[in-house]
Amino acid sequence: MSETIAYGRAAGAVLEAELYAPNAAGAGPGRAIVMVHGGAWSSGDRHAPAVLCEHFSTAGFTVFSLDFRDGRQGKHPCAVQDVVAGIRYVRANAATLGVAAEEIGLVGCSSGGHLALLAALQPDAPAHRGTLVAAGGWQDVEVSARVGAVAALWPVSDPRVRFEYALRVGREELVAAHQRYFRDEAHMVQASAQRVLREGEAEQVPPLLLVQPGADANVPQAMTLDLVREYQAAGGALHYLFYPGLRHGFGYEVSAETTRLAEEATAFFRGALVP
Repeated sequence: MSETIAYGRAAGAVLEAELYAPNAAGAGPGRAIVMVHGGAWSSGDRHAPAVLCEHFSTAGFTVFSLDFRDGRQGKHPCAVQDVVAGIRYVRANAATLGVAAEEIGLVGCSSGGHLALLAALQPDAPAHRGTLVAAGGWQDVEVSARVGAVAALWPVSDPRVRFEYALRVGREELVAAHQRYFRDEAHMVQASAQRVLREGEAEQVPPLLLVQPGADANVPQAMTLDLVREYQAAGGALHYLFYPGLRHGFGYEVSAETTRLAEEATAFFRGALVP
């Protein structure tokens, strides 16, 4: 079971999230996970990763799956601004939600993995502010959006590299999605998680769980391995999981592999987040 909550407001529109309560309450505040769906920055909604959200809630996490603006409503970094606002909402309302405010986990899938990486690396950057948060009224709350750990599932970590890949292999729908959310290729370069790490612009480098399916036709493996190098070079603790033969987005469907992924991610967050 889940419930819909209004967490933010931007460009005159109210942003909603799906709240999945943990199956059993513990003795004290629980751990929260903010979930960011994929969809090539131009499709999908908060319900898309429901299978993973339910796995995490069954494991005892409070899960907050976000809707956010994307290429249908604006250009980068509007989606990151909304993701950051979602994290701030959880922190500002931690007592009401029954979660510990200091340690929040972040999960992003595909293009949502890209958004989660940027939010985790630059949580309090001025460019990522602007979305109002529901906290005793609509306001630009001053609490930090820092997270204790992030899981990037098949992330599009370097948009221009993926754009060039999509052009090369003839994936016209992906090319069009990039062009909806980014102004041009220079804009894609600016939005690269690898560039942020390489140029020393990261405010923090939290523990990262990086998941790569072996038969992913949407995300080139070389791009993901480049992220591994840059993350470790920046001093980040990284756990890399490779799933041979599995395709892009497999974790959205009920399967033994999705259960295994959820168990691996649960163990990661239990180790990285203070209860």
